[in-house]
Amino acid sequence: MIDVIKARWFQKYRTIKYPMAPPPPLPERFRGVPVVQTQRCQKECDACIQACPVQALERMPGRSCIVTDLGRCIFCGACQDACPSQAIFFDRDHRMSTDKRGDLLVSQERQLPLARGMSDAIHRVLGRSLKLRQVSAGGCNACEADVNVLNTLAWDLGRFGIQFVASPRHADGMLITGPVTRNMASALQATYDAIPTPKIVIATGACAISGGLFRGHDACLDGVHGIPVDLFIPGCPPHPLTILDGLLRLIHRLPADEPADRDPQGGF
Repeated sequence: MIDVIKARWFQKYRTIKYPMAPPPPLPERFRGVPVVQTQRCQKECDACIQACPVQALERMPGRSCIVTDLGRCIFCGACQDACPSQAIFFDRDHRMSTDKRGDLLVSQERQLPLARGMSDAIHRVLGRSLKLRQVSAGGCNACEADVNVLNTLAWDLGRFGIQFVASPRHADGMLITGPVTRNMASALQATYDAIPTPKIVIATGACAISGGLFRGHDACLDGVHGIPVDLFIPGCPPHPLTILDGLLRLIHRLPADEPADRDPQGGF
């Protein structure tokens, strides 16, 4: 017993203090929202659009404005590498979760509105103790792994009253990962139906939002359809900090910020 106490004393406090303190440092390879710098972007050049493997970029007709669909983006960096004028870069902001699918369409003229969270009526019922059923609807296990990180000692998701449960009948909502394969469609719907009302749905990762790299494949349904989604968390996979930020916004533990200035150089 004394050895255990000594070991615990040596290890000290391991759980991050966020959101009561600044978030932990992000890895050097982390990529946030792709930002297009207007003054550098060449109207006649579509190199970034052609390089994107998931068709997440589109130029508005007759204009130099490029729209990025964060629901499709896999943050691979191909657009940045292909741009001859170096007009595209990825910011370092982990905050990317939104309430609506359409809010994930961003451009030089339209900033990313962050999630405002569940309605006050639902928050009064679920806000202090949120139980989620995680459903892997054909995912590659990358999003699932980063969701599991939140249950580790360093992140301790349970301190916010958010826990994952085994049965949908004990859940307040479900967190979906994967492109929703045809074989998982009925199971996903059955899980949703088994959750008592009021309930919430969280689409996590590009696959759950749009199908991701599997979009258009005959074996999948290109993400969650037919089930109302309350929170969209983009990424491939989303960083655990991005997932945590979205969950905390959902339960009103973080303020409903105004859209962030994503480009100090004026690109947004």
